[in-house]
Amino acid sequence: MNRIAAASISRARGPFRSTIGRQIRKYDDKVIDHYENPRNVGSLNKNDKNVGTGLVGAPACGDVMKLQIRVDENGEIIESAFKTFGCGSAIASSSLATEWVKGRNVNDATKIKNSDIAKELKLPPVKLHCSMLAEDAIKAAVKDLKTKQDTFAPSS
Repeated sequence: MNRIAAASISRARGPFRSTIGRQIRKYDDKVIDHYENPRNVGSLNKNDKNVGTGLVGAPACGDVMKLQIRVDENGEIIESAFKTFGCGSAIASSSLATEWVKGRNVNDATKIKNSDIAKELKLPPVKLHCSMLAEDAIKAAVKDLKTKQDTFAPSS
């Protein structure tokens, strides 16, 4: 399997300045593919009553994810988009999530779990927060959509 290793190199301070520590993490091909060729990057009109926007972040690492969905009159997700500021795993999780929500009913989309995303992308334990962000962003987008639709619903 073709894998790319991301190396993080740090130099020690003090008398051991010349010592170099190296940590290598291998990413699965799916992470690399979604990172290098992200699907559905962009934004939808947040003021559209049929668009829900989920904006979530992970203070520990600084990742921020915006995921948007557009639904038809039956509540089926017909379009999705994302913008993510974060690592390759966060971008891959966002990209995959936008693919998975398309064609689903909004209630069905909220059943997508971070564990499913992490399993599909073969994320290492240290990167599980990225898949959690994607799950949270989906739920936040659906919640925003439902709030908007309640606001725009005709009163009886």
